[in-house]
Amino acid sequence: MKDNPSSRPKGLRQFLDLEQQAAWLVGRAELVDAAERLVSMEQRMKYAHRFQKLSGYPQAPALFRLLEIYGRTCLPIPRATERFYWSVSCLPSTSDKPLVRVSASWMELFTLYADKADLKARFIVHLSDITSDGSCLTDRPDRQFLAHCRASLAGWNPSSPQGGDIAVLKLAGAASIERFLTIQRALRSVRRFNLTHMNRGRNAYQASHSHSVADYMLGEADA
Repeated sequence: MKDNPSSRPKGLRQFLDLEQQAAWLVGRAELVDAAERLVSMEQRMKYAHRFQKLSGYPQAPALFRLLEIYGRTCLPIPRATERFYWSVSCLPSTSDKPLVRVSASWMELFTLYADKADLKARFIVHLSDITSDGSCLTDRPDRQFLAHCRASLAGWNPSSPQGGDIAVLKLAGAASIERFLTIQRALRSVRRFNLTHMNRGRNAYQASHSHSVADYMLGEADA
């Protein structure tokens, strides 16, 4: 019997089955990543000038630290899936003037911006992860969770529903952004959204991927 291409797993499911993904989502799995990355020198050089510019920004040390935390905690097997199933853009030319943006499939996942001498962030998550009943109804926020975030995170800006099962979370200050990723429910919501879009197939933003920024996300900046 011939293999049916339409029945083959796509996206992240080529590397991890749904059981492995579910275990990683809740922190119950240590995934085995690729030993080596597929790095294109042409792609690296393409954005080298932007990376040099970014490296000179006063926010660069805090930004690279946050990206390392994000890469380590929010992306499953990031080396095996780099560029083709997720990517990071360096100083992308969009009207909101971000410093870096992490994307998968056709969707933005995480964006960092300059905020005077500090940073601010935008996370996109499933609305159903921050409602009280797991629904996509905007009038059913989980007030206890949102109040906890408001009390513990400076610059917290609660969900901005975008329609469907999508919400935007904004934070100001590198310390608050880092702290957000230590809140178990917050981290789980970020992970679940990332799994959704890494499973949708090939990343549409491969051409804008910066290997130099990804070095920090993968803990290889000094390698």
